[in-house]
Amino acid sequence: MDRLEIGDALIVLVRGDITEQEVDAIVNAANSSLMGGGGVDGAIHRMGGAAILDECKELREVEYPDGLPTGEAVITTAGNLCAKKVIHTVGPRWRGGNKGEADLLTLAYWNSLDLAHEHGHRSVAMPSISTGAYGYPVREAAAVAVTTAADYLYDHPGDFDEVRFVLFSDDDLNAYGEALAAVDEDLNGKK
Repeated sequence: MDRLEIGDALIVLVRGDITEQEVDAIVNAANSSLMGGGGVDGAIHRMGGAAILDECKELREVEYPDGLPTGEAVITTAGNLCAKKVIHTVGPRWRGGNKGEADLLTLAYWNSLDLAHEHGHRSVAMPSISTGAYGYPVREAAAVAVTTAADYLYDHPGDFDEVRFVLFSDDDLNAYGEALAAVDEDLNGKK
């Protein structure tokens, strides 16, 4: 399964490069420093150019001198990217699953969607937050990500046209497809 309709919105799964997505906003799996890094974070900063880093530096100076807390989200320009804005969020590091990781990952996705909506963005592309260097197992992360997106769309009808998960590998795409099928089954069971 690669798409699910919730009200007038779609959750869509694609394999690709998040920096190439033509959407209103893309979500960056940032680190708390907001200064760029590896993986998705590094790619967004490289492709987006210096304007993103400049705004991140200002956010650090003015609002987050100790870094962006896990689960929170901020918005900046998208610089040279196709998207209009970048939403930076910090996911949790995996510590075995019993340290509130799922709650923090839920917050990262939920706060990102909230921020996109506050700025009037109707389409958003999201990566698999925390599954790279932060070590969150992909299947567990996929379940949290897709369930959170579905819950948000269900609770906020009409706010979005599309929430797109952009996955790096076929294995990640398959894990998210399984999670999406489980959400679809759960939603159909409630009808």
